[in-house]
Amino acid sequence: MGLTSQSLEITVIVLALACVAATVWAWPRLARDGVRPVLGRLGAIVATQLSIVCALALAVNSSFEFYGSWDELLGNNEEAPASVSQNGGTYASVGNIKGGLIQPAGPQGLDRVTGLPKGPASKVGKVESVRIIGRRTRAINPGFVYLPPQYFQQQFHRQRFPVMVVISGYPGGIMNLAQHLQVPQHAGQLIAQGRMQPTVIVMVRPTIAPPRDTECVDVPGGPKAETFFTKDLPDAMKSAYRVGHDPSAWGAFGYSSGGSCSLQLAMRNPKVYTSAVSLSGDYSIKDDLTTGSLFGAGIEGAKRQREHDLLWRLKHLPAPQISALVASSRKGEQDYGETMKFIHAAKPPMTVDSIILPHGSHQFATWRREVVSALEWQSQQLTFPQDTEAPKPPHKPGTVPPKGQAPGQGQAQGKGAAPSNAPVSTPGAAERRRVEAEQPRG
Repeated sequence: MGLTSQSLEITVIVLALACVAATVWAWPRLARDGVRPVLGRLGAIVATQLSIVCALALAVNSSFEFYGSWDELLGNNEEAPASVSQNGGTYASVGNIKGGLIQPAGPQGLDRVTGLPKGPASKVGKVESVRIIGRRTRAINPGFVYLPPQYFQQQFHRQRFPVMVVISGYPGGIMNLAQHLQVPQHAGQLIAQGRMQPTVIVMVRPTIAPPRDTECVDVPGGPKAETFFTKDLPDAMKSAYRVGHDPSAWGAFGYSSGGSCSLQLAMRNPKVYTSAVSLSGDYSIKDDLTTGSLFGAGIEGAKRQREHDLLWRLKHLPAPQISALVASSRKGEQDYGETMKFIHAAKPPMTVDSIILPHGSHQFATWRREVVSALEWQSQQLTFPQDTEAPKPPHKPGTVPPKGQAPGQGQAQGKGAAPSNAPVSTPGAAERRRVEAEQPRG
């Protein structure tokens, strides 16, 4: 019997009920004095508790699909990288990531959180810990920002870079992106191998009001998560880092709830994100105990919820001009049916590619097989911005500077320097930078 089969679940439930009934029936005999009755009572308690725990564990696993097979439960996972199935049915071959590219940076060694070398920069890039402060939403979201090695090289010192906004699942956080999925490590190796263009990656969690799961939704009278991800976060990154300003340079990427957010953000805001990666994400958003009421009550609430149903949007609204990559498993993932509906419902100018594994459940072992292919795929969708920060002539006394430019603004930045309007690092926090969005106008 398979781990997620209904027959196994029924068998274990029946066994648990039988253990409880046997314990109740035999308890008068086990209540006597002596060694054997005492051992009998202990055995009955252990057997009853173990059977109940197993029944509950199977029920939870069947509901959430943490493990899709006995092999996954026992740790016998397939680790071969997944391939991307393109619209036309062809398959893009994906090579293995080979180790050895991330080495200790002298006596400083490796950062225990990100696995990247410590220090100002390295051959595989640098990760900074930041706080993203939303001027519109008043939200403060912690994050990691990965800067590729080219960000610090002289030939790129005026160049802007494409951006991936990588969103974790809920209730997981950004540490999962760095430690379990190893997003910055894989990105550094792919860039070093020439399989991914130099890209700035900002890693964040999907909620802006923990412990509430805000699902990247603007809640009526509550947290404005969609506004944070589509306005505050891009403004913050553009003010502090040399990143692209055109939507073609921006993509969203996530797993589980983060994958749901990525698709929502791109399909609802194609002028902000032009590509999305969703590993085991959902295609609609529903209220539950962790979200509370996300859409409000009445007709307006029902309308807002319907507009967050991506299959409904594809059927009733014009398709956005974006590219999307969705990942699921034929066996072990509950969203497989919805994923196939989404793929078949997509229409031009939208394109959808996919990673469909033969089996794999809703856990990191599955996403680790997909993450390298997904990073490589999204890099191919992003435009390496051509808008360089070219030096401008200095302002001469007695003349009026160009409109919107203060005297001296726009001069060339030093190697690896942030734009002149980037907030200053907090004293005493060598690896932290406070990222603040510009005050919205109007």
